[in-house]
Amino acid sequence: MRLFRNPNITIALLAIYTVIVYAYLLPRNNEMTINEKIITVGTSCAVLGILWYLLRKRDKLRREREEDMRNKKNQ
Repeated sequence: MRLFRNPNITIALLAIYTVIVYAYLLPRNNEMTINEKIITVGTSCAVLGILWYLLRKRDKLRREREEDMRNKKNQ
């Protein structure tokens, strides 16, 4: 699907899903302390940030490869 090739859309959808899940589940969880909840949300944000960076890097490399192939084909 072409829509999900854009890393910004993919990360935005994952972030929205994460916020909805945390907004629903974390307040109802009485077994976790506040510190554990903060660490859970922080780790999730860090993972989303790393994933966003890696997806952008992969997309950039893919575009460069396609451009190189077009240039070689035209020569």
